[in-house]
Amino acid sequence: MPETQNQASTINPALEEAMAISLRGVDELLPREDWLKKLQRAQSTGIPLRIKLGLDPTAPDIHLGHTVVLNKMRQLQNLGHQVIFLIGDFTSLIGDPSGRNSTRPPLTEEQIKHNAQTYYQQASLVLDPEKTEIRYNSEWCNGLGSTGMIQLAAKYTVARMMERDDFHKRFHSGQSISIHEFLYPLMQGYDSVALKSDLELGGTDQKFNLLMGRHLQQEYGQEPQCVLTMPLLVGLDGVDKMSKSKNNYIGITEEANAMFAKTLSISDDLMWDWYTLLSFRSLDEIAELKAQVQQGRNPKDAKVLLAKEITTRFHSAAAAEAAEQDFINRSKGGIPDDIPEVTLSGAPLGIGQLLKSAGLTASTGEGNRLIDGGGVRVDGAAISDRGLKLESGTYVVQVGKRKFARVTLAN
Repeated sequence: MPETQNQASTINPALEEAMAISLRGVDELLPREDWLKKLQRAQSTGIPLRIKLGLDPTAPDIHLGHTVVLNKMRQLQNLGHQVIFLIGDFTSLIGDPSGRNSTRPPLTEEQIKHNAQTYYQQASLVLDPEKTEIRYNSEWCNGLGSTGMIQLAAKYTVARMMERDDFHKRFHSGQSISIHEFLYPLMQGYDSVALKSDLELGGTDQKFNLLMGRHLQQEYGQEPQCVLTMPLLVGLDGVDKMSKSKNNYIGITEEANAMFAKTLSISDDLMWDWYTLLSFRSLDEIAELKAQVQQGRNPKDAKVLLAKEITTRFHSAAAAEAAEQDFINRSKGGIPDDIPEVTLSGAPLGIGQLLKSAGLTASTGEGNRLIDGGGVRVDGAAISDRGLKLESGTYVVQVGKRKFARVTLAN
C-alpha cells in the first residue's frame, strides 16, 4: 500500500480536529506533513509538543493585533500542548530588523524591564497562565559568550542572510545595514535550539526568523521545528495593519465601552477577517452567521456579537452587556451612566470657555466650530448660540456622540 494511504489510514477524528485547529486562519504551516507527524507522535506517546512564541517587549502594551498569534497559542494549548511564552529581553537589546527600512534603535535594559513587567500579565488574558511556561532568552544568550557567538555566526552565510527581503531591499537602495542586525535572526533561531521547540509561531513578517530556527536546530542535531505564520490583523481603518503608530488599534487593556464601540466601527467586510482571527467561535458557527447575513440579517447583529465576545474576553460578560447598553444610549442621544463630574467657577460662563475648561474641547475656537455644526448639547438641547452664557447650576454637556460631562457651575 502506498505510504500516503498508510498515513491517511492513521488519521483519526482527534487528529483531524487538531490539524483543523492548527490550520485555522493561518497564512502558512511549514512543513505541513512534519507537523502532522509531530501531532501523531504526541497522540501516540502522550508527550505534549513544545510550542514557542517569542515577543520582544518593544512597547509596554499589547493590542488586538498581537493577540492573533496568542489566540492560536491558546487553541493549541487547549489541545494539551506545552506553550512557551518567550520574552526576548536579550534580543530586544539588538532590535528586530524585520520589515524595517532602517536600523531599529535598540532598547535600553531599563526600557526592556519596564515593558516586560506588563507583557506577560496582558498575554495571560488570552493564554492559560497555569499552563504556560514563561522564559527569557537572556537565560541562554548571556551565557554564550564571545566564543559561543562566533561559533553560532559560523552556522549561517552572509549570502543566505542577504536573501532576506528587508536586508536585500536596504542593500540595493543604499540603506545602511549594521553587522549587529545579522545577529538578530541568529539569536532568535538559537532560542529554538535552547527550548527544543516543535513549533514556532509568528506573524508573516517573521518567516525568515522562524525558518532560521529550523536551520539551526538541524545544525545542532535536533529535530527541526515546524513554522506557523499568522496574517497581520488589519486595523480599524480597514487599510493598514493594526499599529499604535497608525492609531488604528484597540489595546487589550482599554476601557470596555471604548473596546466595544471601536469594534463596532470596523467595516462589514473586515468583520469576517476579525471573526476568523480573533473569535473563539467555531468555523461552522461563523459560516452560519455569515450565511444569515447574506440572506438578509443585519450585519450589525454579527458585529455586536463579535464586539461582545472581545469585550467579555478582556473584561467580563457584565462589562460587555453594559458597554452594549452604553453604545445604545449614545446612539439614541441618551446619557451614559458613568460620565465625568466637573466643577467649575465663574458663572455666568460662556459656553465656549465652559467646553474648554471641562475638557470637552481643546480650545474655545474648537467649541465654537462644534456649536456651528450642531455638535453641542446642554441637557439634551442642541446649542446654536456661540454667545450663550450659563448661570450657576448643574448641566449635562455633550460634545459629538461620545463626549459627556456633568458640569457643576458655581459663581
